[in-house]
Amino acid sequence: MKPDKHLRSVAIALGLVAAIFAAATARADQGNDRLTPLQREIERQRQRLSSLEVEDRRDALMRLGNLKRPDASRAAAAALNDAAPIVRVTAMHAVRWLPPREAAALVIPLLSDKAEFVRREAASVLGRTRDRSATPALISALADKKASVRGASAIALGEVGDDAAVQPLANLLTGAKKKRSFEDEFVLRSAARSLGQIANRAAVPSLIAALENPANAPDTRREAAIALGAIGDASAMPALQAALSSGEDPYLSQAARGAMRAIKSKN
Repeated sequence: MKPDKHLRSVAIALGLVAAIFAAATARADQGNDRLTPLQREIERQRQRLSSLEVEDRRDALMRLGNLKRPDASRAAAAALNDAAPIVRVTAMHAVRWLPPREAAALVIPLLSDKAEFVRREAASVLGRTRDRSATPALISALADKKASVRGASAIALGEVGDDAAVQPLANLLTGAKKKRSFEDEFVLRSAARSLGQIANRAAVPSLIAALENPANAPDTRREAAIALGAIGDASAMPALQAALSSGEDPYLSQAARGAMRAIKSKN
């Protein structure tokens, strides 16, 4: 083949490639033109989830979460298995705009994550879903080796408000070891508060025991008193009267007085 014919063949081939590429680009542009501005933004952030930079992925997830839309949350769900704990946590907060049952199903597995930070935040997000499908997993997390996870799970169970959590929370409240850390007291305080939120009368004996137990921190005893007032069972009145009259802690006396007033208004 002569050189000029060879050059013409190359030029023709390159022209065909360029034409094919232009046609494909045009089709892609037409597809993008059919997307709404919001859909384009979701797609833009979804693509950023493939970035090698942790902060880029985290920023993309925060932007998706800030949209507060199920379709944005579904795009964020792909990052729940990210290698970086901070990205997994950000993804959990982004998916909570899904329907509660769907969000809970995605987040529950992260209660078993190897990172304490991730497990704690998973419990927090599950509480915000308020979906009862999360109750069994949150109850199991009350036995987590880390107090922060146990406390977050206790709080979440109060937010979910499932009666099935009453006995496990009551057992946690009354089965505490004698020597306990500040973190342990946070767990007990959270359990007492959640029992008040659930407001099931089956919790009353355990709350009375927690109120009367001098080994408990004052904050825990105050939460027990407040919870008894929220439940409104008159059988708690003698224990509350004793706490009011003891004078050992003015804030406990105040909590007992408020609880007694609440019980009287309900009976």
